[in-house]
Amino acid sequence: MGALDGLRVIDFGQYMAGPLAAMMLADHGADVIRVDPPTGPMWDTPANAVWNRGKRRISLDLKTADGRRTAQDLIASADVVVENFRPGVMDRLGLGAEESTNGNDRLIYLSLPGFSSDDERASVPGWEGVVSAPVGTYSGSLMKDAPKPVYTAVPIASSYAAFTGCAGVAMALVARERDGFGQRIEASLHDSLYQAIGIRGLRYLDREAPRPPVPWVGPYECSDGRWVFFHAAYSHFIRQFCVSAGVPQWLDEPWSKASEIMNDFSLADTARAHLTNIFLTRTAQEWEDLINDGGNGPPTVRCLDSSEWLHEPHPREAEIIVELDDPELGPMLQPGIQVRMGGTPGEIRGPRKALDADRDNILAEVSASAPSAIRAPGNRLSQALEGMTALDLCIILAGPTCGRTLAEYGADVVKIDNPSRENGIMLHEDINRGKRSVLLDLKREEGREVFLDLAADVDVVVQNYRLGKVGGLGVDYESVRQINPDVIYASLNAFGEIGPWAERAGWEQLAQSASGMMTRYGDTEPTLQPFAINDYGTGINGAFGVGMALYHRLRTGEGQQVFTALARTASTLQSNVLHGYEGKHWDEPAGQDAVGEGPLHRLYEASDGWLFAGAKPEQSQDMPSPEEFATKTVAEWVSELTAKGIGASPVGSVEEAMTEYRAVTNGMSVTREHEGRGRVRTNGPSIKMSRTPVTVGRPAMLPGSAAAHVLGDRSSDLSELGVVVGAESGSG
Repeated sequence: MGALDGLRVIDFGQYMAGPLAAMMLADHGADVIRVDPPTGPMWDTPANAVWNRGKRRISLDLKTADGRRTAQDLIASADVVVENFRPGVMDRLGLGAEESTNGNDRLIYLSLPGFSSDDERASVPGWEGVVSAPVGTYSGSLMKDAPKPVYTAVPIASSYAAFTGCAGVAMALVARERDGFGQRIEASLHDSLYQAIGIRGLRYLDREAPRPPVPWVGPYECSDGRWVFFHAAYSHFIRQFCVSAGVPQWLDEPWSKASEIMNDFSLADTARAHLTNIFLTRTAQEWEDLINDGGNGPPTVRCLDSSEWLHEPHPREAEIIVELDDPELGPMLQPGIQVRMGGTPGEIRGPRKALDADRDNILAEVSASAPSAIRAPGNRLSQALEGMTALDLCIILAGPTCGRTLAEYGADVVKIDNPSRENGIMLHEDINRGKRSVLLDLKREEGREVFLDLAADVDVVVQNYRLGKVGGLGVDYESVRQINPDVIYASLNAFGEIGPWAERAGWEQLAQSASGMMTRYGDTEPTLQPFAINDYGTGINGAFGVGMALYHRLRTGEGQQVFTALARTASTLQSNVLHGYEGKHWDEPAGQDAVGEGPLHRLYEASDGWLFAGAKPEQSQDMPSPEEFATKTVAEWVSELTAKGIGASPVGSVEEAMTEYRAVTNGMSVTREHEGRGRVRTNGPSIKMSRTPVTVGRPAMLPGSAAAHVLGDRSSDLSELGVVVGAESGSG
């Protein structure tokens, strides 16, 4: 049983974003009807076996009157439409959002164009590289900028459009179930990248915010020439490592103390040298086994390539990687379901079908379908989650992003932090906007009592503790469900809720390391991708799961637990290449010298900078040679190529993207006064909802400053309850 059972989705998507979004809906029970051109998908790629799994298929020629009439009939019978053509294309076919929703007022119409309809570049072909180049996607690693643009084979823009679009669909379904009306949604590939930028776009405009070196976090080469990523960011992890590695004497050295390194940067080089030498004494597998023995060591994982990740025992046992028998490629390993649900687990309804395989059945259903009745407007919601409440127990990025996303859709979210936790102050303004803040010590009985008192009345709880830890605190799903049976309880972690690595801690870097992202992007040394794409993507997908669970609860009254993980997101993000079958060739672009997929889709250097150009095969004669590109400026080439119908964009930086006029005026880059921080710039939501719009929410509050308001009469003796008001702890 899936949370979306009974829904009909019409998938007009091409290339990646639309088909991926429709696949994610199909995985949770939606009846997805895939509409193909007569010749099949516009992109002939093995990844179609992933994106078109679990769907029924019909071929229609939308250039003919008969094809368009059938498509209109399909839309009239649908709950959701997914398309990712350039703005205006579906309108010209008579299949656009306005006409479709006028005829079916319960319809949710999701558009995933390359550039948004209000973007002056809306008519530019929105190839992955073309929409990605202006947003800093090719400016270098998450940890450092590159001297020249570096292409990444991970389709971040297409994936994020699908993630944000699916979250929008789930929230629109919640709104429709509550007031009866559908709406139009637009999540362009370009705009969705602002969700991936995250902390790389965060700026404190009135004060210096240095990022100290953290030598206990990074890739290290081992005795067998393989690498591990080691993440001992906190003092207790450093202590655990020194003991397990047999060097307890390091604990007496100043360079082993995180607090001293932050105050004396010269100690970082000393620490890095000691770590470099000790990791060379064992193999990568030996280090991973030694450090993770018992499940409490500092997060450490081998830097695998994607083919190794496909066959690693953990992702197979955790169903992060699954096997389907594709009719064209045979047995095939591919990414599994992105979000797992406790009560409505969902399932992959089988491998992709042949082109036009379900024509007769689909046409028979359409002819028997009655169009939805058009009703006069009623009492409509202003936001999808208006009146709903959530508690956010999360730290770092992924979990808090889930809570932040719920707040953007209108939920009243209370962020609960530990007053004594080592905390990333750099992250607070980014991931805690839109929330109210309370500092609550859940290790104290009084603190747990306050939490459970709050949890008894909320709709949603979100937490991202590693598996087993939350149970020890007494704030796990079973404990909350006893007092709030219909609660939606979202659990986000690094490696999933089942499998041999389920109890391991992990961060963005660990998911990139394990899944092959770092190996592909690096050369001799594994290198992090441009943004924290697994963290933010997991947070958005967690909100997608919460939205589906709320929709199911509105129909049945049943609560449930929602699961997703960084490793699931890392696999979905690579769905264009992360699959294994007989004859598979791993030939995607890799390394720090990568410039693109080939001469028709790549980075080119002009006389004054770089641009990305994307073209169809039939446009190859209009594509200049690399030598020709050097003869004109970026602006000249962008103008000349787009006039010929070739996609082209200048390569920009994150800073340019965050200060770009349209990003500022549309709220994707937001600068506001923050109490105690001065002016702070963060990103804002990028998805457009026609009826229940998202909002950026209040600036991040000083940690703990909402305690009295949230707790009301219970706040008379806060110190005895394990609550801190204000920011006495310095917690971020």
